[in-house]
Amino acid sequence: MNAYVGTPTSRVDGRAKVTGAAKYAGEFPADKLLHGFVVEATIPCGRIARLDTSEALQVEGVLDVLTHANRPPLADKVEPWKDEVAPEKGSPFRPLYDDTIKFNSQPIALVVAEDWETAKFAATLVRVEYEQRGFATDLEGERSNAAEKDKPHKPRGDAAAALAGADVRHEADYVIPTEHHNPMELYATTAVWESNGKLTIYDKTQGVQNVHKFLCGVFDKKPDDIRVVSPYVGGAFGSGLRPQYQVVLATLGALALKRSVRVVLTRQQMYGLGYRPMTIERVALGAKSDGTLDAVTHEAIAVTSRYEDFARNDTGWAEQLYKSPNSRFSHKLVHLDVSTPSDMRAPGAASGVCALECAMDELAVALKLDPVELRLKCYSDRDQSENLPYTSKQLRECYARGADAFGWSRRNPAPRSMRDGKDLVGWGMATGVWEALQMPVAVRIALTSNGHAEVSCAASDIGTGTYTIVAQVAADALGLPIENISVRLADSSLPQAPVEGGSWMAASSAHAVLAAAEEVRKELLRLAGKMPGSPLADTELADTVLKDGSIAGASDNSRAVSIADAMRHGGIERIEKEKLNQFEEDKKHARNTHSAVFAEVKVDEELGVIRVTRVVSAVAAGRILNTKTGRSQIMGSVVWGIGMALHEETVMDHRFGRIMNANIAEYHIPVNADVYDIDVIFVDEPDDRINKLGIKGLGEIGIVGVPAAIANAVYHATGKRIRRFPITLDKLLD
Repeated sequence: MNAYVGTPTSRVDGRAKVTGAAKYAGEFPADKLLHGFVVEATIPCGRIARLDTSEALQVEGVLDVLTHANRPPLADKVEPWKDEVAPEKGSPFRPLYDDTIKFNSQPIALVVAEDWETAKFAATLVRVEYEQRGFATDLEGERSNAAEKDKPHKPRGDAAAALAGADVRHEADYVIPTEHHNPMELYATTAVWESNGKLTIYDKTQGVQNVHKFLCGVFDKKPDDIRVVSPYVGGAFGSGLRPQYQVVLATLGALALKRSVRVVLTRQQMYGLGYRPMTIERVALGAKSDGTLDAVTHEAIAVTSRYEDFARNDTGWAEQLYKSPNSRFSHKLVHLDVSTPSDMRAPGAASGVCALECAMDELAVALKLDPVELRLKCYSDRDQSENLPYTSKQLRECYARGADAFGWSRRNPAPRSMRDGKDLVGWGMATGVWEALQMPVAVRIALTSNGHAEVSCAASDIGTGTYTIVAQVAADALGLPIENISVRLADSSLPQAPVEGGSWMAASSAHAVLAAAEEVRKELLRLAGKMPGSPLADTELADTVLKDGSIAGASDNSRAVSIADAMRHGGIERIEKEKLNQFEEDKKHARNTHSAVFAEVKVDEELGVIRVTRVVSAVAAGRILNTKTGRSQIMGSVVWGIGMALHEETVMDHRFGRIMNANIAEYHIPVNADVYDIDVIFVDEPDDRINKLGIKGLGEIGIVGVPAAIANAVYHATGKRIRRFPITLDKLLD
């Protein structure tokens, strides 16, 4: 039988997705289904003075218009509104809670009708008058009001003095704009009203149990009154970590009308929530003339809402990458009249490491050192913030293999020195780093005597391949063909799982599968050991394996009893075991993934048009469970990194506090024509300290460093250093 872990296995859910059999949150059928359309506020701050729904209610097919004045009860206390990943400080946004306006495009009413078109039309007839208050939405204009958040890392040494005395010093601001989530699947919820008054909620989410607990708290329901299901997610990467407001509105509609209600936000409405916050990243580096660092400081000033303190680790990544005896880090927040930012792929690191790696490139230029050589001179084998060694760190090998595959040795270091016809050619590189996290996950395995196993867990698959990973690990652990494994995910009634995020789900779920499979093997050994003349009598569990549909001796596979025989003799048709896998906290080691990213750009010298023609990403992320889906993850990350570097920017008119490009015609994201050659290299990184299988996770690491590598390549091609992202042709021609 084939071993599946570590092989390029095709997605087990692939057929369902390409044939349309997979259903998403806005596609589940329900009897007498109603449709809701959201009415949004058109001011950024104030209150609703008057809200007239009478004209909308006269439209044939409209059943109700829900507002703060007539909605079903919602929790008054703040605590039920705080979901699993809500910021610690602040009070989460509560849709239709009262007449207060906190941000432009805030939902203020829900029109519910027999069909979506009618609801949409009637929404235009809702009349609203406001009392507007003063507001601010401009981070740079409000920079002086930035307030220090808890320091992310302890300072070391005297960074100010070391910077002042450094042989070479570089200091600059790098501006990362607001970037909005634009997943293929729109934010959607179908709230199905059951005959017994209970609700089944089909929601676009990365955590069904998070949404379940949230809804039970907000609506004061018992756990068995609500079930949340999300079997397929059409892209998420942070946009579905927190319950989005449409799940509250759909549930409100169902409770008010005692009918099933679907709410699907339009693409434009999605810009009212779900974004990477704009940040001003100030990085200062001080170095000796030989390239070794004396000091690093990194200050991030970031957007958050008036009502919550959202912050992620932008700063401090240098502590894990580059040796320096002196360091200081700071993270400040500016409270604005906007919705709370959200996590977006590699939150904090994608922005902060971009600034750090651009600064390192500028330092390399000032020192007249090769950018790879500078990073090797400053290479740290320890996480300096905690003075801990790594469970594993093959970043040096990433540099070597990535540079070799890219042909880095042929680079002429002088800007504007490499050409291809009318195009200026630039080569740049950067380092990537992310955390290797693990979370408690429970898995249930039900094995039947015909050699089929169902593996169940509440974990989500946001398109990254969790269905496939779970099936691979289960097939190997149970000794069955992968075709004999069925996987059920993303149902709140299944065994516990956290939200899927932070690149922790592969490692966490895989080890939960192993733990549950061991319980199954223990039961099979008990049954097999009782059979007359059993070859496994008096055999210890550690001396057995499940292989080829049998339980067998680990060192002698000929001593075997088939699963069917063992269960038949025991008089059972089904073995069901559930196990919660919890990882022991290792306080003696740091756990990270790493990468080296090399990028080639070609810039039209006359027009300033930039093409990213080659990217090589060399990744060290422990054991790769599936090289096929893993490569897809890194390729997708690189494309997203191209978007960060050259395309993505949410533009706001600060006179009105309103987003001006809330659509994917004007909010640019990379398309096929923007993507050329992407080469993914997985560097072998055995790691027997982090967990049994040596898994680290791939979701985030692939994007970190990509924008900086492209920015550094643009500088090499043109001689112009652009520190405000995205890098657009007008900035090159300015």
